[in-house]
Amino acid sequence: MQIFHGLDDVPADLGTTAVTIGNFDGVHRGHQHVLDTLIREARSRDARAVAVTFDPHPAFIHRPEATPELLTGTGEKLARLQAAGVDAVLVLNYTPELAAHTAEDYVARYFVRALHPQVVVVGYDVRFGRDNAGNFNTLVQLGDEHGFDVVGVDDYQIPGPDGRPIISSRCSSTAIRTALTQGDVAAAAHMLGRPHTVVGQVVHGEARGRELGFPTANLGQDSQGMVPADGVYAGWVTVDQHTAVNQHGETDHEGTADHDGARWPAAISVGSNPTFHGIQRVVEAHVIDRHDERVEDFDLYGQQVRVEFVERLRGMVAYEGVEKLVQQMHQDVEDARHVLSEAPAGLHRPLS
Repeated sequence: MQIFHGLDDVPADLGTTAVTIGNFDGVHRGHQHVLDTLIREARSRDARAVAVTFDPHPAFIHRPEATPELLTGTGEKLARLQAAGVDAVLVLNYTPELAAHTAEDYVARYFVRALHPQVVVVGYDVRFGRDNAGNFNTLVQLGDEHGFDVVGVDDYQIPGPDGRPIISSRCSSTAIRTALTQGDVAAAAHMLGRPHTVVGQVVHGEARGRELGFPTANLGQDSQGMVPADGVYAGWVTVDQHTAVNQHGETDHEGTADHDGARWPAAISVGSNPTFHGIQRVVEAHVIDRHDERVEDFDLYGQQVRVEFVERLRGMVAYEGVEKLVQQMHQDVEDARHVLSEAPAGLHRPLS
């Protein structure tokens, strides 16, 4: 997949394209529905499938005081778009100047002259241009003027247990954020089509887990991906030093990668360690059923890992004494092992 950071990166010989546009935060099943349509249209026209997205998220410019916590960082978003099968991504630096373009200027500058689209694929609720004045009908009119088709995609309705859509449940980044705020990572996974993931570098913590017999991989505070509500979760830990795409569209090779690609079941704690009167929220994952004779045989410090949240086991509790905490941690491991042994295969596949 090619990644263009601005119009100057788009090659003159790109050829004709099929284009879609969006924030794609989370690249959830609704986004995937649009991207599947985009790719079908591109293949049927012998064109390249191109997704146009923004960095930073437009809310950082328009509503900085109410910016949503992003489901994915730019690097993870690019990796997910690549996994979806698009041929190229145009990442536009979202600025007040970009936001000031009229709908007509926006289409002419960023679509027609830059990408030469044969077709533009969007949801019927698309908005673009200054003050979001452009809508689906505007795009159809501009398509007629500039010579490209417009294909509308209906909202993706979340399938229920019987496979039929739940009509009242629209798949959206906002709905996923709400689920994560409530700790309902299973509902988030249903909308994402995979477990929600936080990606970050393993840093040194206070080593309390190791002292208690439950060593953990602690993620740094600069990790990317919305952290769900405090609690203990069943999930997976993957070292993906060489598969993650950074914000520049490059693979990140910093740090060692002794366990690169390895993936383990885990019991994951999110919170401030109330038993020990902690203050800062941390994400720490205890890998299950790995027994190394030497601590140094399983050293993840400095490596980038993916922490996938499959199911919430319990809320965060302050225990009276270390003994009760250790007892509960043993139970958490058993509960996590049970959950992960029965998790649907389609919801715990790693990024490929």
